[in-house]
Amino acid sequence: MPKIQPKPPLIWLNIIIFSVLTLITLLGVPWWAMSYGVETSTIVVTVVLFFYTGMSITAGYHRLWSHKTYDAHPIIKFVLAVGGAMALQNSILHWSSDHRVHHRHVDDNEKDPYSAKKGFWYSHIGWMLREYQPVRYSDYSNCKDLLKDKIVMWQHNHYIAIVLIANFGITGVIGWLNGNIVEMILIAGVCRLVLVHHVTFFINSLAHIWGKQTYTDVNTARDNGILALFTFGEGYHNYHHIFEYDYRNGIRWWHYDPTKWLIKSLSWFGLTKNLRTVPEDRIQQAKFSMQLLKAKNKIAHVHNADVLKQKLETEYHLLIEKCNAYYASHKRLVRIQQRHLQKTVEKIDLQNTCEELKQAFIEQKQRWQFIQIQLVQPA
Repeated sequence: MPKIQPKPPLIWLNIIIFSVLTLITLLGVPWWAMSYGVETSTIVVTVVLFFYTGMSITAGYHRLWSHKTYDAHPIIKFVLAVGGAMALQNSILHWSSDHRVHHRHVDDNEKDPYSAKKGFWYSHIGWMLREYQPVRYSDYSNCKDLLKDKIVMWQHNHYIAIVLIANFGITGVIGWLNGNIVEMILIAGVCRLVLVHHVTFFINSLAHIWGKQTYTDVNTARDNGILALFTFGEGYHNYHHIFEYDYRNGIRWWHYDPTKWLIKSLSWFGLTKNLRTVPEDRIQQAKFSMQLLKAKNKIAHVHNADVLKQKLETEYHLLIEKCNAYYASHKRLVRIQQRHLQKTVEKIDLQNTCEELKQAFIEQKQRWQFIQIQLVQPA
């Protein structure tokens, strides 16, 4: 019989912290609300701190430090570092190191720190309750850039002090000003902390289980607009896992991504810069590739599958050809416009060509959608 491997030792500190915070939130907060009520000012502060600490994780820990999707002014980095500590999810250095390993080895049960293939519980919170990868607490070789960041190292070296001062000091002072220290710490401190924990933990768990694989199926990440509402815009996770260096997760204007809006709005004041985005043609190509794959899978077992697949391939290659032609023309036009050239004959001709290629691309996209629907419909 194969030898059963013993489970890694429990991390009792984490278990106690999670248990106490959860019990206070589930029992203490309702009791306080029924016994004394909750002041409007407490609710307002709770909501503000919920977004501040949650987006310190998404805009700071995740998109700034883990993926380097933009650069930030030291003031913004300091504010995000304090907010991240207030969210109690370990230091920037450790969080980012874990996350870079996750992206490099996503869904590898042996190497991914919170592999979704080990189940919802494990990827949501279970991975933090046992010493599954004890070496990770001393090896930061994948974060050499962060080891040189003064604010990152300041937060890492004084993490516990910052956590205590931020969570109890800030809420305590606000509560003192408001005339109710206990209520403010209980709701804006403890309850807010538990809520931020679980909505951000959903990014590791639910965002790899629930939703659509719009751009890639090489990993479990999903796009889910509903989940984005609860995760500060991180619900478009399939996009993120294929284009991790884009500062946006929700790339369309209608996508709910307050983290993206925060980063972009700060750039108007010079507080963020070098916002990285993926070229639109690469996004479209990834999307079309997945549509082709899904369409092929749907017709795989019909009697004339080979003929239908050939038709799909032909239309797909036409689509990619028109896509590349349009975006190449568009990029050239943008470069000319950026040089502030006058309306020369070359510019006018290029504008006309660009419009023609755009229309041809749109028409081919419509044909592509029609062909997919037509071919995958049951006879």
